[in-house]
Amino acid sequence: MKKVLSIVAVAALSVAFVACGPSKEEIEKREKEKQDSIAAVEKSKQDSIAAAEAEAAVAAEAAAAAEKAKADSIHMADSLAHAKGGKKK
Repeated sequence: MKKVLSIVAVAALSVAFVACGPSKEEIEKREKEKQDSIAAVEKSKQDSIAAAEAEAAVAAEAAAAAEKAKADSIHMADSLAHAKGGKKK
């Protein structure tokens, strides 16, 4: 009799555990939220990469402009020195 009661008690607890678990809709909702969260993180990552690339492009453009200005300045100084009869260094 003790064994029968033990088996019935275990069966009742098992049924209660399964019945109190999340429903199929809740499981699907959690999975959708998880996928949405992953997508948001991925989008944020891609946005961050794009912003870094844009910043690098702007920096490269600024460096190129500075280098061109430097070269133009040197060329102008050489032209002026040559026009005045000075020597090139």
